[in-house]
Formats: sequence, structure tokens, C-alpha cells
Amino acid sequence: MDVISQFIITLHLINDCHNAMIATIKILWSSLKMAAQELRMNKLRTFLSLLGITIGIFCIIAVFTATNSLERNIRNGLESLGSDVIFIEKWPWDGGPDMPWWKFVNRPQPEYKEIHALKEKTHTVQYTAFAFSADGKRIEYKGEAMEGVTFLPVTEDYIKIQSLKIIGGRFFAGKENDGSNVAILGGNIWEGMFGSPEAALGKVIRVAGRPVKVVGVLKKKGSGMDAINYDNTVMVPYQFGKTVVDERQYGDPFIIVKAKPGVAVSEMKDELTGQMRAIRRLRPTEEDDFSLNEITSISKNLESVFAKVNIGGLVIAMFALIVGGFGIANIMFVTVKERTNIIGLKKAIGARKKVILMEFLLEAIMLCLVGGGLGLLLVYILSVLFNMLGVFPVALTMKNILIGLGVSTGVGIIAGFIPAYSASKLDPVVAIRST
Repeated sequence: MDVISQFIITLHLINDCHNAMIATIKILWSSLKMAAQELRMNKLRTFLSLLGITIGIFCIIAVFTATNSLERNIRNGLESLGSDVIFIEKWPWDGGPDMPWWKFVNRPQPEYKEIHALKEKTHTVQYTAFAFSADGKRIEYKGEAMEGVTFLPVTEDYIKIQSLKIIGGRFFAGKENDGSNVAILGGNIWEGMFGSPEAALGKVIRVAGRPVKVVGVLKKKGSGMDAINYDNTVMVPYQFGKTVVDERQYGDPFIIVKAKPGVAVSEMKDELTGQMRAIRRLRPTEEDDFSLNEITSISKNLESVFAKVNIGGLVIAMFALIVGGFGIANIMFVTVKERTNIIGLKKAIGARKKVILMEFLLEAIMLCLVGGGLGLLLVYILSVLFNMLGVFPVALTMKNILIGLGVSTGVGIIAGFIPAYSASKLDPVVAIRST
């Protein structure tokens, strides 16, 4: 009997909870409809209230979207350089504005002969290549010319190290690497001079006054973090390139190496340090006269930099949100004043305090959500325009949308609570008599 009684009591409790939940949902829905009706009746006041929230949410999400998109593009560009790749150069990448340049200016440039020693003596390196770049070159074809082109002579393993995609033709093969006057064109070059990859293949152009035959074309990469803008590049075999440009005087030479599968970059870096010191015959007390640059040296600073940018944008946006929040609170106090009689009547016929509180609080939240939605819409429109203009890919992520809606809801709760609480505490008799 006791068990049956407990079971019956439990069923009653479950039923009461179910009824209470349904009643709460009805109250929330009724309050929501009332809030929507009041917002529609006062369009101008609603618009002015939305303006501050819209600007604040726009500022926050625009900054987050821009920095997230920029960070994603930079990281993609860094990954395209290769996480298992090291550049042996004269200058370090992570020097910054306070870099003691006098320590590096007299360092020797990397030399072509050094890659042979590295190939023979290193055990962690899979591929080694030598290259140099020379900017500001002129290319010509049948009376047409392009200025400011990057001239890039490379050795045969370069294509195996860098993530370059040939969409027409081929890379340099066999004896072409011994000094043939052949070339591979970057995206901007073949598009600007020939219009399509197919039209460029087999053509003979002049680079810095020297004729070269186009044997391959590269896929357009777009702007990124590559040290070299491959879209604006004419790539040639190193042995030919050095007869066109004096690399020691006008070029920027570097050695690029890729680790074997399963070899840690730190392990390869330690071996390269020892081998380069041996190749250059440095004494134990002498400092390195070369820099081993890797992608992690750049990516380590990205998070702190973008975190500071986000904080700066958040501070700016907070001022707009504070102004918007005060505007919402002011409007809600006016709304409570206008509806004092109605509040009194509702309380007189049995409306509870929490119903009145929920009604005005939902109205403030809805107001902020509409303003936040408009701010998000503006960010989306700007991101579409940026993508159409091709500045850099911008995407409004679901995370940022949820942040915008969450901040809007928070502002609505904070700004609307005091007016809503004051409405819920009104005495019904006094409220009905007010004018």
C-alpha cells in the first residue's frame, strides 16, 4: 500500500510539473506576442532604440570577423610554405623593429655550392633546393610588356618543396636544369599577357631582354603569406637565371630544405645548424652567420597579435553597447510609464509579478536581438562585398553569429531588468488611478 501511495504521489508531482511547464510556456508566448505588438506600434522609437545596439554589435562582430578571416588566411598561407620546411637565409624572419641589423648585414649570402654539401652530409633532409629572387623585371611579348615582375631562378627540387600547382605544361625536366632558356609563368603573368593557360604554353617571351620559352603555367594562389608572390613570378632554371641576373649583387638568394617523413623540424634544424657551421668553417666561439627560418617563428606570434586586436575592437564596441543599453533602458522606462494603467489592470485581475517582469524583459531582449540581427546583417553584406572585390576571403562564422546574438541578449537582460522589475512592483490600485 505504501508503494502504491508513493507511486500515486509521484504521478501527481509529475503532472503538476507538466502543468506548470505548460503554463510557463503559455505565459512566455503571451508575453512575447505582447512585446512584439508594442514594438510594432512604436516604430520610430523602436528604430532609435535599435540604432545603438546595431552599431555596437556591428563593431564587435565586424572586428571578430575581420581578424578571424585575416588570421585564417595568414595561417593558410603559412601552411602553404610547409610546416616541415626551413629557409636558410641571411636575415631572420622574427627580428622585429628592434632587430640589431648590424649583426646581420655583414653575413654572407647563401651560395649554390652549399646545397651539394647539405645533400651529401644531412640525414634528416628529404629535398634541398637553391633559389634567388630579383624584383622589378620587365617581360615582353609581341609589343606588349609587363613591368615589376619577379624573376625567380630555382633548382630542380624546388617544386617538390613548395606547394605550387602547375595547371598547364610541366616543370623543368632533365637537362633543362643545366641552363635551358625555359620558363614557368605565374597566374597574373599568363592571365595578363595571354588570357588563358593554354594560350601561354609554347610562346617565346623576353625576360630582362632574354628570350625564354614558356613550358608551364602556375595556378593562381592569390594574396597570402608567401615570401614570394608566385602569381607575379617568372620561374626559370637556376643555371640559366644566373646568366641573366647577378645573384650576389641584385638577387636575394636562399636555400630551402624539406624534412624527411617522420623527422621533426627541430631535429632537422639541429642537424642543419651543425652542417652549416661546418660548411662555413665557424669556430665554436663564433656566432652563426646564417638564419634558419621556419614557419613556427611567425605563427607563434599570431595568436597574441590577433588577441590584442580583438580586445581593442571589443573596447571600442563596448562604448557603443553601453550607449545602446542606456537607450534601451530609457525606452523601457518610458514604456512602463505609458502602460502603467494596463499593468494595474493586469495585476488587479490576477497577473503575477513574474508575468509582468517577463513581459517587459522579453520586450527589451527582443529589441536588442533585432538590433543585433541588423548589425550581423551589415557585417554579412560587407563580407560579401569584400569577397566580390577580392581583397581577401572573409567569412561570417556561426561562432561569431552566436556571439552577436548572445551579447544582444545579455544587453537586453541588463538594460531591461530594472524597468521590468519596477513594473512588476507597481501597486495595482495606484497604477490604475495613474494618468
